[in-house]
Amino acid sequence: MIKRIGVIGAGLMGNGIAQAMAMKGKQVILQDITDEALSKARQKIEKSLGRLEKAGHITNDAVQETLNNITTTLSLEGACQESDLIIEAVPENLQLKKTIFEQLDQYAPEGVILATNTSELSVTSIAAATKRPDKVIGMHWFNPAPIMKLIEIVKGIDTSDETVKAIEHVSEEIGKETVLVKDTQGFVTTRALSAHMIECMRIYEEGVASLEDVDKAIRLGLNYPMGPLQLADYVGLDTMLFASEGLVEAYGDRFRPPQILRKLVEAGHFGVKTGKGFYTYE
Repeated sequence: MIKRIGVIGAGLMGNGIAQAMAMKGKQVILQDITDEALSKARQKIEKSLGRLEKAGHITNDAVQETLNNITTTLSLEGACQESDLIIEAVPENLQLKKTIFEQLDQYAPEGVILATNTSELSVTSIAAATKRPDKVIGMHWFNPAPIMKLIEIVKGIDTSDETVKAIEHVSEEIGKETVLVKDTQGFVTTRALSAHMIECMRIYEEGVASLEDVDKAIRLGLNYPMGPLQLADYVGLDTMLFASEGLVEAYGDRFRPPQILRKLVEAGHFGVKTGKGFYTYE
């Protein structure tokens, strides 16, 4: 039974994963390298829970219980030694993830599953940095993690069936739906969504329609809950660029990032997390 979850990285996805787990009664240890990052994560979780309470989706007692289920730490070793499952949620950089997994493998007790929240990187390559590749798995969450229903489970070359079943079970416990995919570049969702969003960026870049009208056309014409350029801002334009470049290497020019995406990233405009992307946010 997985009761205690270590979440490594308190950024946009990390604090969302921590909240999603804690809302369903899991004990969460949220780790990052600075007090500032942990403080910001706590504030974001409180704000998210406040919105859910205001909308009538949860009670004030549930808000308090969720917050009580989350502790924070600067110690990677401490987060590992106290957890039944560890979910890494650091930026999409393969070398960074491999370095962290070497440390997780060293600190986590034998038998603990190490999951990576990656949208397109090789789970097999990350697992190879450990001495427990059978216990390493991809667990691709979607933003906002407390709301989005899907978790894309990625089975590496050496990931055991037992590990897959354990992640399917804990996902079901917290009310998520899962799909099981092979460890190929972009999996299912990132590959399909990247192609869609990149083409919509090109449409905007070519001046076919305004930013707002591209989003409006897709939202109303295709019955999407959010326009593709607004969604790109929520995903993170830096993440989109990383994913696009990786997909180009695997599948060719149809995934080549448009100039508008590259220039926004060069300017440091990553979307919601920086306050500016295709749109401007308070």
